Amino acid sequence: MYSVRSSKDFQELSPFIIIGAGGGGEKFSNFKGVETAGFLDDSKEKQGKEFCGHIVGSDLKTLVEETDSKTVAIMLPIGAEGAALKYAVQAIDLGQNVLTSFRSLPLEENPSLIKFANQKNVQIKQISSRLDNIEKVMGIAPEKCTEVLPKITYYHKKPVIFVGGTSQECGKRTTARSLGKIAKEMGLKAIIFSTDEMGLEQPTDINFRAGSLSVMDVPASIMGTVKYMEENEDPDIIFIEGQSSLTETGNPHPKGLSAAILFGAMPDAVILCHRPNHPFREPIGIKSELTAIEAVEPTKVIGLSINRRNAPDMSLKDIEEEFGLPTVDIHTDSNGGLERLIKTVLDYVGESK
Repeated sequence: MYSVRSSKDFQELSPFIIIGAGGGGEKFSNFKGVETAGFLDDSKEKQGKEFCGHIVGSDLKTLVEETDSKTVAIMLPIGAEGAALKYAVQAIDLGQNVLTSFRSLPLEENPSLIKFANQKNVQIKQISSRLDNIEKVMGIAPEKCTEVLPKITYYHKKPVIFVGGTSQECGKRTTARSLGKIAKEMGLKAIIFSTDEMGLEQPTDINFRAGSLSVMDVPASIMGTVKYMEENEDPDIIFIEGQSSLTETGNPHPKGLSAAILFGAMPDAVILCHRPNHPFREPIGIKSELTAIEAVEPTKVIGLSINRRNAPDMSLKDIEEEFGLPTVDIHTDSNGGLERLIKTVLDYVGESK
């Protein structure tokens, strides 16, 4: 009753005043059936400037009076719920219909708005997330959108090292913790950031299970944590443990999680872990993962950490010659071990400053 599920619904509600002169507003204005009467945005930098063929306004009442709008469409991001609620109430009071998105103002959490719209004899609708289709095909679905964190963009000030891998259970957690620990022993203020519940093991400095979040929320949670640690701990270097792999074939579901953590980390460099002859995972291998990492994020793989649990006689030198990267087993002194790996990291971030 309160969901918009087709372009026909847009046609019946047009023309629209669109709240939000950004990506969401532009996307909405391009929908078939949407006729735009004007844009409004709280940002003073956007007000008075042209956006999608309209001059961005600053006052909803003025726009309603000066245009032939029938509906106010609220296309604001997560984190702007207060502004969304303000505009919804004002629009209804001005006799306008209201269209919102499940991100900016979910109606199931605001039943009083529905009651207010009914009292004013206007419609209030929400663009559906179509979770009903997920339930139809899978037999189960979340009750509502699971994306909850506001989007942020934070560029870290100190070096960030991402520890990725070719599969699950290949040594990422151990390598990240070991690098952080030896960095601390060297006198550096290192932060060990685990993205898994098992990361509660010492000497981890902060952890949470990134897989518990919507993939849309993971980059913000990673950036937010890095920002928090830089502002509160003033570290010299941050090591972030990745999850799963971008390329593992046996279990494709966590690939999006792996990418989301990498995107949020925006690392200066990557240490790539690999477990040959993995007994219960199906990694494609070092070459594929290395290529994928450097393709999806502007970073560089600078070293390899090989877990030889299932291949104790594997030659580290052969792998190093094949890929041209320092290659060690952090559990032994073979080929330089952990000390060589941390030296590789510190030399690289020192040279890249």
